[in-house]
Formats: sequence, C-alpha cells, structure tokens
Amino acid sequence: METPVTKNALSIAVFASDKGPGNAGRSSIMSEAGTFLAKKGARIICPVSQSGLCVPLVKSARAAGGDVLVVADENFAMPSAISGIEVERFATPAERRQRVGEVSNALLGLPGSLDSVTNLYETWVQTGSVKPVALLNRNRAYEVLRGFAADIYGYSASDWERRLQISENIDELWSKLTKVLATG
Repeated sequence: METPVTKNALSIAVFASDKGPGNAGRSSIMSEAGTFLAKKGARIICPVSQSGLCVPLVKSARAAGGDVLVVADENFAMPSAISGIEVERFATPAERRQRVGEVSNALLGLPGSLDSVTNLYETWVQTGSVKPVALLNRNRAYEVLRGFAADIYGYSASDWERRLQISENIDELWSKLTKVLATG
C-alpha cells in the first residue's frame, strides 16, 4: 500500500533522536529541521527507533503546517503532546524499514544518537542502498562519515558524491539533496 505524496513534494525519511548522550542542542536542531522541511513542502517520514519518536522534529513540522507520517512498531503510543499524526504500525524492524524505503525519496540523518544512525544505515542497506542519503553535519556530528565516504566508499562507488550529501546547514543540504533528486 503506497501512501500518497503531496503533488511535487518530496518525502524525506528523517532519522533523529533527542535522547541519550550527545549534544544538548540537538532538540533545537531538530525543531529547526522540522520547520524548514515543512515550509519547503516536504512530507516528513519519522521512523520510531528504540530511543522513541523525535518529538521536537514532529511538533515543529506540524506547527509549520507540515505533513508527517510516523512509522512505528505495533506497541507505539503517540505522546499526548502530539495529535493528528498519521501512524503506520508494523510488527518487525524489517517491515518498518521496508515501509520507510517505500514512501521516501531520500534519507536524512540529523545529529542524534547511535540508535538513529544505525536505523538510517539499516534502512538504506535493506532498501537496496539506492536512496540518496543526506547528513546534517552540525557540530561535526558526521565528520567521521565524511572521511569514510571520501576514503573508502568513494573507492568502491564511483557515484558516491551523488548518493551521499553532507552539509553543516539545512539550507545547503536541502539544495544539494533536491538537485540530486531532480537529476534522477
């Protein structure tokens, strides 16, 4: 069952977590990203990870009029502070990753936890490693992956620069990502 996507809008799976060790400013980064993506008209696909739903991302996207789909396990309960969000539930992580891959045009990693990065990677691999991946490198969160991409991934994949976009700010990342998606 394919979820309809708003005409001419992109569906971006956003992998983020505002819980666990790491930068205390992650919540504001996620709020900024949610607002930005909503204002650009992107449908935001939020996979729920072990650390839960990224509430600041969802709340800010909805406040800006954004369309959000949450993909979760069968026991997920939406936080009481959020209402009116479409939730699709699946029994296994593999089913959830597959669904995220089906309804998204690209995968976006925000600075977060190891859990959210692992979920992004597993989704990318399970869905055939063909979706472009964008990483918001705020506070150097993905600096090690930038080096990995250039040194290792670049050696084995001639089009790695097309598949992986990394930027320090959301405006530039959006520009890079939409350009890649427009050129198919």
